Amino acid sequence: MVDALISMLLDPLISITTEFLIQEVKLVKGVKEEVSGLRSTVVAIKDVLEGAEKKQLEDPRVRRWLDQLRDVSYNIDNVLDKWNTKILTSEIQKKNASAPAPAPAPNKKVCFPLPSSCFRLSQPKKVGILHKVAREIKKLNETLERIDKRKRYYSLETTKVVPNKRRETTSLVAVSEVYGRDADKDYLISELLCDSSGDRGKVPVIIPIVGMGGIGKTTLAQLAFSDDKVKENFNERVWVCVSEPFDEIGITKAILLDLKVGLQDQHTLQALLQHIRESLEGKEFLLILDDVWTVRELKLK
Repeated sequence: MVDALISMLLDPLISITTEFLIQEVKLVKGVKEEVSGLRSTVVAIKDVLEGAEKKQLEDPRVRRWLDQLRDVSYNIDNVLDKWNTKILTSEIQKKNASAPAPAPAPNKKVCFPLPSSCFRLSQPKKVGILHKVAREIKKLNETLERIDKRKRYYSLETTKVVPNKRRETTSLVAVSEVYGRDADKDYLISELLCDSSGDRGKVPVIIPIVGMGGIGKTTLAQLAFSDDKVKENFNERVWVCVSEPFDEIGITKAILLDLKVGLQDQHTLQALLQHIRESLEGKEFLLILDDVWTVRELKLK
């Protein structure tokens, strides 16, 4: 089995170094090429991971190679967190600027007190952030290129692996088996109930929960979704597992199914979105999109 930690950290990097990220970093000279190079190197390394894990048992050099790759993977995760938070904030700000607000309260981003990989991002200048992360990307690229070159010395071969479908999450949670999340849950619920109270207008509020895999983001969302106060406060509650590959039509249909709305043979995105609008018009609703890996998924309105 491929080293779980390395695979977990490299997969989201392959997803995030895509069109939107390249559009963002083109403000900084030369970064587009660095991002493209980083992505290519990561893909090339990922392709030999299965063979490397098998070979490490007989070749200690391969074991050291994997250790080095694991170390740089932690650095990759830090860069991913910065980009994810920056892009989410940027998207929310764009929507706030373009949408006519019926009330003075704007959309906001709230990041909960999860472990260190989840943090609040202040509002420094956009270009300043890009320059800083650009330097980190360049350094990561150089390190990965050195690691990639060394794999040739160990005769590591590319292995074709059939990708596994990501797990399908649901809103169900065994509350009695969850410990130590009361403070996080209470904070999240208080924000949900405050934002739906009517004091801040009818502008939908986006509350992302961000961080590396395995820290309990889904569990926290499940706890809030299943809370009695949340059930009483919202007319409709919808849980959709986004995952990958991203499928706009599939996600839209899943929302309608959770709303118990017949599809009536409507298969275009426009028709499906119209059904959602009609079903939620004038209602207080909670929509949880779980397992969102890239910001592109947020274009579903």
